[in-house]
Amino acid sequence: MPNIKAITTDRPGRPSSASPQARRQSALRKNSVGICVMLLAQYGLGMGVNLYAQVPAADRGAGLAAALGRALTSEPAVLAVHAVLGLLMLVAGVSVLTRAVFARHRRAIAASAAGLAAIIAAAVSGAAFVSNGQAGASMAMAILTGVALLCYVLILFATGAPAAIPRVTRS
Repeated sequence: MPNIKAITTDRPGRPSSASPQARRQSALRKNSVGICVMLLAQYGLGMGVNLYAQVPAADRGAGLAAALGRALTSEPAVLAVHAVLGLLMLVAGVSVLTRAVFARHRRAIAASAAGLAAIIAAAVSGAAFVSNGQAGASMAMAILTGVALLCYVLILFATGAPAAIPRVTRS
């Protein structure tokens, strides 16, 4: 009979040789990459809304909460997609911050807290833009999106390259 060797992997439901800390940092890096992709998509959508979509006149001067509600439920559709992605990014930002805290990585905690604050401020600026149409609010949204993106990219550098997970063979 041949000698059969088992290899453990890092797939869900199977035992892993990686330490819990390595798994936490890997999850933090994956969430950081995910939110970076979301921020880039949001940045593109925001440019499209700013250049090509007309915010309905009924949304002007309505206040921040009403502006968000109308953006989610009315035309143009690209504005609704932009608002939904913004809300999802708030959830993702909280997730990255939570993972940074569990990983006990101080630089990642600081960067993710700053990134989440930038996302929140961008959301407030977006609601202000829908409410009053001021170009400054749109510019603030763009700058804050860039700041948030920078924060989450910094997490990737701060956590270092992903560690190679050793394969364990058993005889």
